[in-house]
Amino acid sequence: MTAAPHSDARALWATLKPDAAGLVAAVVQHALGGQVLMVGHMNADALAATLTSGRVTFWSRSRARLWQKGESSGHTLELRGVWVDCDADALLVHAEPRGPTCHTGAVSCFSTPVPGTDDASAAPVLARLSAEILARKAGRGITSATGKSYVRGLMDGGVPAIAAKLHEEAAELAEALASDDREHIAREAADLLFHTLVGLAHRDVEWTAVLEVLARRLGRSGVDEKASRAPSPGPT
Repeated sequence: MTAAPHSDARALWATLKPDAAGLVAAVVQHALGGQVLMVGHMNADALAATLTSGRVTFWSRSRARLWQKGESSGHTLELRGVWVDCDADALLVHAEPRGPTCHTGAVSCFSTPVPGTDDASAAPVLARLSAEILARKAGRGITSATGKSYVRGLMDGGVPAIAAKLHEEAAELAEALASDDREHIAREAADLLFHTLVGLAHRDVEWTAVLEVLARRLGRSGVDEKASRAPSPGPT
């Protein structure tokens, strides 16, 4: 994100409604994955430092000073965008984390589920699914009564096996699109997406890398974007 002049930060702060301590809550969300990473507090100086430096900075209530996330660990939060709550007393901060956000080493500070709730993870579905696939790749987890794992079996077959499934699932989705059965289309799209994630994991490509590519293409003509691509390398 382009650094903002200090005066712009002051002008933005003047529109907010801080609490009695002069603070607003700042909810940090992964700019690509969508996972809520942490919640901190900002005063006018913290907001100005965040916008000027491009790295998320808070006001530490325990230390009574400005605190740039990752200043000691190196696990910074690179600013990508800021939104103001409708009541003007809170901020939503989009950032790309450089390493784990939580001091415990977890990706997110929200890693302790409340017993009895339906969702066992605060992570988005794609992040959880990708994590499960990576666990199977590492040899963790059993997904059938026989002790076999579909993902591990597919990866054992390497790129040829994964590519064959991608061709198969893409063809099935194309056939489904010719129908009016929305549920069928969604199922086939889910199958294709799942096997795409398996292929990414096999080649050690993070799923967020795909979102980064899509993010770069937002707001561009599809015709212009395609014309700007470098020619694909031919077979060697």
